[in-house]
Amino acid sequence: MIHPTIKLEELRKKGKTDLEKNRITIGLATCGISAGAQPVYEALKKSDLPYEVDKTGCAGMCYAEPIVTVINNGKKTIYGYVTEENVQELIDSIKQNKKHKQLFLAHELEDLEFYKKQKRLVMNNCGTINPYKLEHYLAKEGYQALQNAINKEPLEVVEDIKKSGLRGRGGAGFPTGLKWSFLAEKKGKKYLICNGDEGDPGAFMNRTLMESDPYKIIEGMTIGAYATGCEEGIIYTRAEYPLAIKILQNAIDEAYKKGLLGQHILGKKFNFDLKIQQGAGAFVCGEESALINSLEGKRGQPNPRPPFPAQKGFRGLPTLVNNVGTWGHVTTIMRITPEKYAEIGTTKTKGTKIICLTGKIKRTGVIEVPFGIPLKDLVYSIGGGMIDNTKFKALLSGGPAGGFLPKNKLDTPLDYETLQELGTIIGSGGFIVANDKSCIVNIAKFFINFTQQESCGKCTPCREGSKRLLELLTKVTRGIATPQDLEKIEELSHFIQDTALCGLGQNAANPVLSSIKSFNEEYDLHIKQKKCPALVCDNLLTYEINKDCIGCGNCKRHCPVNAITGEPKEMHVINQETCIKCGACYHACAFNSIDRK
Repeated sequence: MIHPTIKLEELRKKGKTDLEKNRITIGLATCGISAGAQPVYEALKKSDLPYEVDKTGCAGMCYAEPIVTVINNGKKTIYGYVTEENVQELIDSIKQNKKHKQLFLAHELEDLEFYKKQKRLVMNNCGTINPYKLEHYLAKEGYQALQNAINKEPLEVVEDIKKSGLRGRGGAGFPTGLKWSFLAEKKGKKYLICNGDEGDPGAFMNRTLMESDPYKIIEGMTIGAYATGCEEGIIYTRAEYPLAIKILQNAIDEAYKKGLLGQHILGKKFNFDLKIQQGAGAFVCGEESALINSLEGKRGQPNPRPPFPAQKGFRGLPTLVNNVGTWGHVTTIMRITPEKYAEIGTTKTKGTKIICLTGKIKRTGVIEVPFGIPLKDLVYSIGGGMIDNTKFKALLSGGPAGGFLPKNKLDTPLDYETLQELGTIIGSGGFIVANDKSCIVNIAKFFINFTQQESCGKCTPCREGSKRLLELLTKVTRGIATPQDLEKIEELSHFIQDTALCGLGQNAANPVLSSIKSFNEEYDLHIKQKKCPALVCDNLLTYEINKDCIGCGNCKRHCPVNAITGEPKEMHVINQETCIKCGACYHACAFNSIDRK
């Protein structure tokens, strides 16, 4: 079916009128819903406030969810931490035309410290538009990028992407324009794929963009299809993202209805069909050849390369795979021009990076920062510093395949090559902050355990090597390792790096090697002194009852092995030989009478 060219200006005007109304918006992405936004939304809808109540996606400040924004005659009042319990108070204050001082955050996002060092190019619509409404996206210059692209020859668009300096945001940082050129030169049927699979613990950049601004991804893919001569595209994401899938499918359906997908897009002799394919949630399917195998109904395992997907990909045909974030940057580049985009970032890495900032900091969330920003700005200016008066210990960049950076490396600029020289990576963008209450050895063990569980099992170095690494690190955390075991850990880690089949396996040992490099003294304490300085590793802890004990017996009742003796109202004693160091007594004591050492 050939769709008539849609009059986008009419939809744009409708969207602008809608966004200029007096409205109350609430973030109903996954993070907002998990924080309790749904009952808040329902309460606002049921109220008799003279405002239209509308949904938005995630603005990025997950730490303050649920977020409610009141827009009155163009002036915004942004509230955070709105819950089912206090929403009526907020409704009452809005009725009285008063600001709720306890919940008030700011009038504009840019007024908050969380946003001052950010540069929101790709996330500019997140948290401000309703992701279900195409007209909202159009009102924010949506599809201007595609219009700019189709006014050029396809190869000119490829050159524009090269000129912008865009590098893939999926982890490897390969030049996007160069990757496109490999596919553009191929004749015949070929495929375009959006890699929306993310399995890193603490990383949800793709999910945030899919849920908050789906049309930006679709528009970017449509530009890529035009530039490379593809007529079929697939968005691959995991079934664990039901809301993202729902919002994306709605956006695809609307794009078809309005002639922005399908036949003769925007009146040009240009066709592009797009669909969603759900994966089962294997971490390894973030690797492009494993993703393609999964799409074909095979086991999600990587293939040796060459051939690369651009040579032989989905169904044996030339295929281009780019990450969700990359497609968002494509739209941005063709909207603002490659020249303006290239002015942002560093000499080697242009533009911005969407990062999930999590861990022991005051302000966690999804941020977008320019490349070149010092890492300390992520932790302190944006993240607000450490929680509970604790001290910074390490920044883990790149998730399970990344590495630890100590405090003396926080002046390091955010850049692919710079971080790689320090033994870590940017990866897809998961950054986790550890404080002095965190055990670096235990965190390294956690990520090796994750990698071992998620290993596809195809190659021996990853399948067996990660298992042996986990066993050795477990010995360290249990206090039964020797200095020779530490040597084995380093030797095995380097072996896995050099011989694993895919990038996920090759980088699996990064957390271990970087932790040994920067926190060697912590390994020495575990191995030689049998002590965990962070008091995290259970087998290395000792529990003792102090003189503040009043003999209430609560610790005794909670001990699973009857290691505690004592008479009522008299000081109790823990038998260290019987104690299994489970900590049940420590958590049960209400009088701080048990010391953990």
